[in-house]
Amino acid sequence: MKIIAVGRNYIEHANELKNAIPSEPLIFLKPDTALLKDNEDFYYPDFSKDIHYELELVLRVCKEGKHVAEKFAANYYDQIGLGVDFTARDIQQKHAEKGLPWELAKGFDHSAPISKMIAKEEFPDLYNLNFFLDKNNERVQHGNTSKLIFSFEKVISFVSQYITLRKGDLIFTGTPAGVGPVQVGDHLVGYLEERKLLDFHIK
Repeated sequence: MKIIAVGRNYIEHANELKNAIPSEPLIFLKPDTALLKDNEDFYYPDFSKDIHYELELVLRVCKEGKHVAEKFAANYYDQIGLGVDFTARDIQQKHAEKGLPWELAKGFDHSAPISKMIAKEEFPDLYNLNFFLDKNNERVQHGNTSKLIFSFEKVISFVSQYITLRKGDLIFTGTPAGVGPVQVGDHLVGYLEERKLLDFHIK
């Protein structure tokens, strides 16, 4: 199982970080050791002083695929959930300045909390899904899939040209605007439409 993530897939988020709008999906990977399940607490790592939350919709790949045509890509995921792409922003900035990879900023242990997954058929319109993140009872992120730069199908097709997709892989599809830092003691709650799927603390 691997975690595939998309950067800058909402225009407002790219703008808030003063990044260019990508012309094709910006892809990076997290190792399976990044997963944090069952709403377990997230422990702030000692190598960073600036961990940021980024709430994202997550797709579960349901069958192996390589060179998947975009028109068939919807057949390659069957479930949707929520995930947080925790990012060590200080490390990311330092590496970006030197043209170095993102892995240490994005792929550290437990940097990918994930909710239970829900069959996609339970949602009548996959391109009008609202998702929210509350930090300490204050709403900090609100996304809607109608504002994706690259659709789920585009991402699946694009990734599969380079990396074979396998059943059980997870695809983090990008975060909307509103990202920000967390501190020890914070409480994060994530919703997909009316369903509360994430509910954990920073320790």
